[in-house]
Amino acid sequence: MAKKASKKPAKAATKKATKTVTKTASPKAVKKPNKVAVKAPAKKAATKSAKPAAKAPAKASKPPAAKSKPPAANKAPAAKTVVAKTIAVKALPKASAKPAAKPTAAPKPAPEKIAPESPSFATEGAKAPAFRLPRDGGAEVSLSDYAGRKLVIFFYPRASTPGCTKEAIDFTRLSAEFQAAGTAVLGVSADPLKAQESFRDKFALGVPLLSDATQTMLKSYGAWGEKSMYGKFFEGVLRTTVLIDANGNVAKIWRGVKVDGHADAVLEEAQRI
Repeated sequence: MAKKASKKPAKAATKKATKTVTKTASPKAVKKPNKVAVKAPAKKAATKSAKPAAKAPAKASKPPAAKSKPPAANKAPAAKTVVAKTIAVKALPKASAKPAAKPTAAPKPAPEKIAPESPSFATEGAKAPAFRLPRDGGAEVSLSDYAGRKLVIFFYPRASTPGCTKEAIDFTRLSAEFQAAGTAVLGVSADPLKAQESFRDKFALGVPLLSDATQTMLKSYGAWGEKSMYGKFFEGVLRTTVLIDANGNVAKIWRGVKVDGHADAVLEEAQRI
């Protein structure tokens, strides 16, 4: 009786032990907590990680778009300034072209000085410039002294030089013919009166010789200017002859005169007018 009673409790104890073991060791009981524990965090982690990942590219993509806009805005003003500069450069020649027209209009008065009405410079068809100069012997001669008569004035560079001597002798030789044609003859140079008188006496010249030491008359008749000799340039008398008609107008001017036959050509013109 004692042995049977001891076995029953042992069986009960083993059953209880097996139940507890089976409960703990059963795969179902283990899997359930694992599924809940593993899946729940995985989903949450996946959703949490997926949302920031989607937001991150969106946020990252927006700044470049915002950064790309400012360069476009910066380029637009640059183009405007370039256009403004090119317009300003094109406008400059127009502004400079307008003042350029003014200097061209300024020289117009220059021809008026030598117009027929002006006596300041000798030109054919214009009034002869007035003058008053001393002549050999000390008397004075003026243009008004020959009013109503034709007048020949020959300008020569220097008294007693070969070319000037020949020219003065030729006019002296033809003095009677000039007088018959109602024409007076005068010789003018920049020599002083003493040189003119010596020139007259040496070659027995029969025409009045005027001294224009200040070159006033010489310049007004265009008989003073730049000359050259042996490669040197200087100012002096330019060999010139002027024929003035009875009305006081310049009928003809000879410039760059060649002495040979010149006096005869002037006489023919004086007889013609």
